[in-house]
Amino acid sequence: MAAIIRRSGNLSLKYSNYVRHHVVSSRSMASKAQVGFIGLGNMGNPMARNLIKHGYPIIASDVFPESCKEIQDLGAQILESPAEVAERADRVITMLPSSPHVIDVYTGPNGILKQVKKGSLLIDSSTIDPAVSKEMAKAAEKIGATFMDAPVSGGIGAARAGNLTFMVGGLEGEFNAAKELLSCMGNNVVYCGEVGTGQAAKLCNNMLLAIAMIGTAETMNLGIRLGLDPKLLTKIVNMSSGRCWSSDTYNPVPGVMDGVPSANDYQGGFAAALMAKDLGLVQNIATNTKTPALLGTLSHQIYRMMCARGYAQKDFSSVFQFLREEENI
Repeated sequence: MAAIIRRSGNLSLKYSNYVRHHVVSSRSMASKAQVGFIGLGNMGNPMARNLIKHGYPIIASDVFPESCKEIQDLGAQILESPAEVAERADRVITMLPSSPHVIDVYTGPNGILKQVKKGSLLIDSSTIDPAVSKEMAKAAEKIGATFMDAPVSGGIGAARAGNLTFMVGGLEGEFNAAKELLSCMGNNVVYCGEVGTGQAAKLCNNMLLAIAMIGTAETMNLGIRLGLDPKLLTKIVNMSSGRCWSSDTYNPVPGVMDGVPSANDYQGGFAAALMAKDLGLVQNIATNTKTPALLGTLSHQIYRMMCARGYAQKDFSSVFQFLREEENI
């Protein structure tokens, strides 16, 4: 009798393990269903490549066909419009330059919401006005889809390395589903709250980043004019209370640090035009919330001036070069 019970127990255990194995396997297979990706620029391209590296089949679209070639060579399927992507994939990520681009890609004639399937998860990693994110969420909800904002921090280098930070806003119950994908592209995926709070966190971060970069550039310029070697000054700052990301990781002075835009004539990286755009968004929400943002306002004006004087496509750390050229003003 005891032997029969033991055999029965063993069979139950084996059956339980069999079921558990196949349930996990089916979930794993489902999780590797194709993912849509729209916007294959400086950030979107490496983000999509990291999804491919993690085994996700990608179907993608971009207004510039030449931007698609690299991931197409890696096996991605390229479609002509966002609507076609949404028709084929129930998880879609967008990475676009500005609010008007997001509105068009989601609600335009060939937009995602024209063909999106009920139950789809839509993740927007663009940096845009939080109000636009809320509008897109409402429009998606009417069709039965879920929209989440998930802007990023870290720049092109982090996008390539897969260690971006994502700030996510949306339904908390959908966060884990979004995190599964975002973790393939970033080390930090942070839930911020309702739709729009991801954008709010990103814009606050970028305002501080702009202020810190301008402060670092001014400090380095002053030190050089006082006869200090820039590498020595950087070393001192980075072991002192003035240390910040702009000084120790993304130094704006040519020759101080390798592998950053200042070492490559400020090519690549995060364009001054995009920083000016983000600071414009900061100004709008600061005005709407009656929030004093004196240094943020001044930073916005500086980056607008830079764009007007030929720095628009240079990395935002080129503010150091801009200040050097403006010394006589």
